[in-house]
Order: sequence, then C-alpha cells, then structure tokens
Amino acid sequence: MTDSRDTRPEKIRCDACPVMCYVAEGKAGACDRYANEGGKIIRCDPLTILDARIKAGDEVKPFLKADWDGSIVETGQSFVSAIGSGTTYPDYKPAPFIVSQMIDGADMVTVVTEAIFSYCGAKVKIDTDRHLGPEAAMVRVDGEAIGHVMTSEYGSQMLSLGGVDHLTGGSKAEGRVTCDALMRLCNREAVEMSVDNGSTVVVQAGQPPIVDGNLEHRMRVGCGSATIGMFASQWRGLVDEVVVVDDHITGVVSEHQAGKVLGWEDTGIRILGRRSTPGRYFQVADPGLGWGGTNIEDPLAILGAWNPKKGARPGLTLLMVSTTGEQFAYYRLDDNLDPVKLPLPDSLRRSVDLIDENCEPALCSVLFMGGAGGSLRSGVTQNPVQLTRSVKALGTRVTCGGAPVYVWPGGGITLMVDVLAMPEGSFGYVPTPAIVAPLEFTMKQAEYARLGGHMASIRTMADVLESGGEYGHDIRGIAPERGDLPWRR
Repeated sequence: MTDSRDTRPEKIRCDACPVMCYVAEGKAGACDRYANEGGKIIRCDPLTILDARIKAGDEVKPFLKADWDGSIVETGQSFVSAIGSGTTYPDYKPAPFIVSQMIDGADMVTVVTEAIFSYCGAKVKIDTDRHLGPEAAMVRVDGEAIGHVMTSEYGSQMLSLGGVDHLTGGSKAEGRVTCDALMRLCNREAVEMSVDNGSTVVVQAGQPPIVDGNLEHRMRVGCGSATIGMFASQWRGLVDEVVVVDDHITGVVSEHQAGKVLGWEDTGIRILGRRSTPGRYFQVADPGLGWGGTNIEDPLAILGAWNPKKGARPGLTLLMVSTTGEQFAYYRLDDNLDPVKLPLPDSLRRSVDLIDENCEPALCSVLFMGGAGGSLRSGVTQNPVQLTRSVKALGTRVTCGGAPVYVWPGGGITLMVDVLAMPEGSFGYVPTPAIVAPLEFTMKQAEYARLGGHMASIRTMADVLESGGEYGHDIRGIAPERGDLPWRR
C-alpha cells in the first residue's frame, strides 16, 4: 500500500526571515507575508508605490504589466516604498528593489527593504492630565509586560513600549504579546493596556485616549501657572481671586507675577502645597483622575484658612478652575471667611470657555523607533559603515514608507517615525518575534557608487512597474496621506 504522504507536493523553504519556514503549496508561512504558489515563494502583499497623481480617497490602483501603458513615470511624482518589497534576509544579497529615477535633473537611487527589527519599540505620547501610573511602572497587555511609564511631558503622559528585552528577553508569551501589541499600535489599531498601580488606557494613533473607560477630549492649555499668565487680564475686575488647580504647578493669580503686574490685591488665601515662587505651588495633591490631573474632586481641599490680616474679607469672590476648563467653581466668602459655592456668573463664563477653546484635542501619538543594524545595511552597500556615515552626513535620506524620520545622533542608524505619516498597514512581523518595517535609503547615484552600492542591481522605475520583483510582486499605487513627504521634494 502506498503511503499517501509520498504524493503530497514537497514543502519549500522560505528564506525571507530567520524563522526559515517550510511552506506547503497554497499555504503561507508563519508571518502571513510569504506563501508557496506553484512551488515558488511569493510575496502576499503588493509592493506599494506612492504616487501623488492619485487623489486622496481613490481606491488602490494596481500597476500590473497588463494594465501599464508603457509611459515613463512622471519625474518626482512617484516613489517606490519598501512596503511589500520583501527583505534582504539572508543579508548577503542586495535589497529587493534598488531603483533609479531622475528627480529635478539629478540621477537618484532609492534602496528599499522590509527591515526585520528585534531592537525596536514605540514611544507613545498620550495627551491627558489623567494619572496613568507612577513613573517607571510596568505597562501590560493581556497580563504580559510590554514596556513602562516614562517621565510625563507638558500636558501628556509618555510610555516606552517594546524593546529587545521584552521581545526576546522574557518568556515566549511576553515576546508574542509585545510583538503583537507593537504591530497593532504601529498599524494604527487600538490596544488596551494596564499600568501597574495605575489606570487602564486604550491607545490608538490619531485618536483620543480612553482612560479607565472615560474618553478624553482635550489636553491642558498649560500648567496652572501658565494659565494664570495667559488669562489673568481676562479676570481682572471680575473676580477677587483665581486658583488654577494642577497636579504639577497650581497657580494663584493674586500672588503670581502676572497678577502683580496688573495691580492685583492680596486676598489672604492659603494653599496647602509646597510654595515654589510667588503664585506657584507644587504638590497640592496626589496625581489622579480629578481636577487638573490631581486626585481631588472638591477643589476646596487644597485651601487652608483664609487670613484676614492679609486681605481676606467677607464677600471676597473666588474662581477655581482646572487647566482644561472642564472643572470650575465659583465661591464667595461668608462672615466666617468660609467659601460658599454659587453659580458661575455670566461675566466669568467667557474666561472659562477661553481656557477650553485654547486646549488642543487629546490624541495618542505613536512613534516607531528602531535601530537599522549591521546586517540589513549590507543589502544596500558592500561596506555597511559607509551607509551610516552617509546618513549622518546627510548624503543619504532615510524614510519609512515614504515618511520622514528622525535619526538620532551618535553611532548607528537609530530612527523614529510617526506612524500617522506612513500608509496604513505598513508594519508586519516575523515570529522570532520581531517587527517588520519598511525602510528606504535615497541618495544620488554617484553617492551610491561611492558607498560601494550594488550597482549591478539598479533598475529603472519603468522596469519595476512592468516586471515586479523576485517574489512575484504585484504592484499597487496609493495616494500619499500627507503632502510634506521627503520624496516629493
């Protein structure tokens, strides 16, 4: 009897990443990026060309050989991205696409590859005053540690996620969850995270954060002191005292220099916090989800007894407001110098609305960060250190999916890119685990030759559009989502 397994098509090995999957006919590898079609490894996703002639909102248009009219691509209007290009792994071979194109009379070369990043992560900026958790607290997804809380910035909480220690230095589960979370974040999907001894937050690039189930709407206009400085003139003559409650720096207008310049009189107010400079107080409360990012719901909790010897008197009026204008309260001191809450006068409504108006929408920003290491650079040049030197000397421009990147100073090519500047779905993964991100290097052809580039592998844009690539690529063109991308200049 013949074993049925003898008649099965032989699996073939994919060398597109270090996993080296054996892939059966009609099946994809573990990354879902490469498949076996007719005994040949093909790329599942099309090579993406950014084309300014396609209008935003148009459907993706394929540049297949059968549909192409043979015309030369309009100079400077199209850019071969690395999205869908394939990888240089194993790294002894040239990058999948090395494309020449005349731009403004200069013979330019763009080298593209989908880079496999084990040393990578995401820096996340969350516009909110809400306390997400203490600095250095662990951030988790599905119970697995994927990063930590960083120092907060002006009106925003910051997270550092990913990195090689989480991807490969912990358990298999930690690595898988970290890789999946990073890929979803960088592809603009929503990811729910929890912070040790803190909050649960849903993060999605370009969308407002959801903190403990509450959708954030705005980021603060500034700290309490800055708010006093901006709006003191709006309050002069309408109220006797203004306190802007803030977790970081609470402002008091009568003591603040902005108030003094306007001739504000002392009120005998006492703030229960650490006085920094006149009208500026630290540590009035613990961080939290209440007024101005503090843990208080009653703003009077930060006030001590009023001092009649320093200006306190019955009838004195007080406005307390948060740094976003979301919380506000109006009081008048009674005969015992106790604040009595009253409705906000119409005369002060405009000033509170002005704080709100000056607050920008609360958004989540996700910046992918990775180190373009030694091996992938060999797909660009036979002498990889020359590529690094050219990037630092501004002889070579680096982009990710056509988007501008920031290259850190110092050794290596360590870059950051705003994922909202990249086309959707730019990121993938390999189950080592590692993130796959598009990477392009653009330079003059003379510079490429000087670097020891793979000159014999250079192809024209027309040839790429007509023939595709090694992995049986289809090619698609999409409209860039932003007009300030480097390849257009």
